[in-house]
Amino acid sequence: MPYKLVKENHFILYKGIIIEPQIRDFFIGRIWTRVNTPFPQEKIEKYKEQNYFNKKPGISINRSIGIFNRKRYKCNRCHNEQQNEFVQYDCARCNKTCVYCRHCINMGRITSCTDLLLWNGPKPKVKKTHELVWSGAFTDLQSTAAQQLIESLKENRNHLLHAVCGAGKTEILFPAVLYALKKGWRVCIATPRTDVVLELFPRFKKVFPKTILHSLYGNAPSHPGYPQLVIATTHQLFRFENAFDFVIVDEADAFPYTYDRALQKAVLKSKKVGAPIALVTATPSAKILAQMKREKWGYSFISRRYHGHPLPVPRLEPLWSYNKIIQKGRIPKKLLDWTTTRLENKEPFLIFFPTINLMENAIPLFQQLDKKILGVHAEDPERKGKVLKLRNEEIPGLLTTTILERGITIKNVQVAVVGAESKIFNSSALIQISGRVGRNVLFPSGEIVLFHHGITVEMDEARNEIIRFNKEGFRMEAK
Repeated sequence: MPYKLVKENHFILYKGIIIEPQIRDFFIGRIWTRVNTPFPQEKIEKYKEQNYFNKKPGISINRSIGIFNRKRYKCNRCHNEQQNEFVQYDCARCNKTCVYCRHCINMGRITSCTDLLLWNGPKPKVKKTHELVWSGAFTDLQSTAAQQLIESLKENRNHLLHAVCGAGKTEILFPAVLYALKKGWRVCIATPRTDVVLELFPRFKKVFPKTILHSLYGNAPSHPGYPQLVIATTHQLFRFENAFDFVIVDEADAFPYTYDRALQKAVLKSKKVGAPIALVTATPSAKILAQMKREKWGYSFISRRYHGHPLPVPRLEPLWSYNKIIQKGRIPKKLLDWTTTRLENKEPFLIFFPTINLMENAIPLFQQLDKKILGVHAEDPERKGKVLKLRNEEIPGLLTTTILERGITIKNVQVAVVGAESKIFNSSALIQISGRVGRNVLFPSGEIVLFHHGITVEMDEARNEIIRFNKEGFRMEAK
């Protein structure tokens, strides 16, 4: 480990260690376990001896006030305080009874005898010479929304960008991100879905060529340098604390973010005190809308797609006993006819299924039509490659679960939902799934069909909301 040499009265003195940029750049803004870093442990200990790290226990233990005086736990990485998610065990490391947090265990075990490290050393000089290389042009609605978001940043105010699927939400973010970067801010774009990260990262990397970007998700490749722009899943924000000057949450209504309070806390924990947040979604929940009004956030609403064409309206089609028919080794006739038409017309397609089991039963049946048809789900290690094959027209279509309901753009894609009456297909999911169709200016229309075993309220709500968006879009255009 090298040490810094300082001349003083003709004598050379040792004054601390020379900071290795890769260690500094990795730890700034992160909260990381002491025993599980990507660097040799002896180096970490040297930095710790020089006070370049602060530390805190992995799990805080407090005694609650009351007659039982029970211990209460809090995970200092994910801020989980649900007591039923803490487990006691006999720890071989310290030979005591310790506690670990189940909530974030998929990111490595955090225990009551684990130290978490936070960088306390010098920071790199922040770069302010960033460039946006984008040849596109905004519509009037997009331009207004982009400027409204920048105004919210100037006033240090939270903002909600509410825009229909295909309105060009990603492009609307470009000017605000550039504004923040040029002020020397560190920016994070977080999303609940890995597939959205995979979609966004190359797009931002292309338009911000002079900016160091990192993408963070499960098993993501490592990137060098200190990133001023981070694109990550919301789960990855468990590993950040007081790091960002501006946080954007894309697809803010998506599962599991809306249902997991710890993920929402992770976003708040990852940003600096007082830093603004922007939520981006086509389907904001009633809770988000109420919070926006209550706290007087900035607000932008776009009810029309960037190319000016209306949103495709779902067609509802009964598909009785589809589950039994597929289990018996046949594709229901209406679904078979729909798929055959797509193959004959050479139109790429997505077929959504309510469960992995039903989808896997269906895959070999569809491969009898075309052996290149594939299936994909959340735990599929090849899902990135399969989506890329569909985008590159190497396969005719994909069977999928709801993991591809958002954050994916395929030119001229046609979409069907099997079992649209299932609870997993709420109105928000159905609107997002419908939004995969007609996104390209050369193919602004297409088919979205909801095959069902009985029409549900959620299906009606999704269809009516899309019709309402179209009417609102025409009304705004006519002004």
